[in-house]
Amino acid sequence: MIERTVRTDATEQFVDITEQVRDAIETIGVRDGLCTVFCPHTTAALTINENADPSVMVDMSQALDRAVPSNGPWRHLEGNSPAHAKATLVGSSVQAIVRDGELALGRWQGIFLCEFDGPRERRIWVHASS
Repeated sequence: MIERTVRTDATEQFVDITEQVRDAIETIGVRDGLCTVFCPHTTAALTINENADPSVMVDMSQALDRAVPSNGPWRHLEGNSPAHAKATLVGSSVQAIVRDGELALGRWQGIFLCEFDGPRERRIWVHASS
């Protein structure tokens, strides 16, 4: 397993971590198999989505804001309940195929860390096996 650090600089932000995952796979040395990327945080998440047009991530953020309004009747006293809800909806891990030592993603796909309670320094864990 490889750990990588991702620094975010906004309260909500989608950070393309595809290259960090590719570097981790290369370090691990798996040629063919599966790669799992896990986020060990309760107010951040991971997703695979389009990385060619940045407006897609703006749309995703707006959709999550509509689904999880910040002014809801939240009970969690820390004030970041929407971040917990969004992280749960998006999910804490993604999985992709490794083929010939390369991360096998679709033409327009990238892997994103989804920050919902930043700015912070986040960790991701990458595991690949055949």
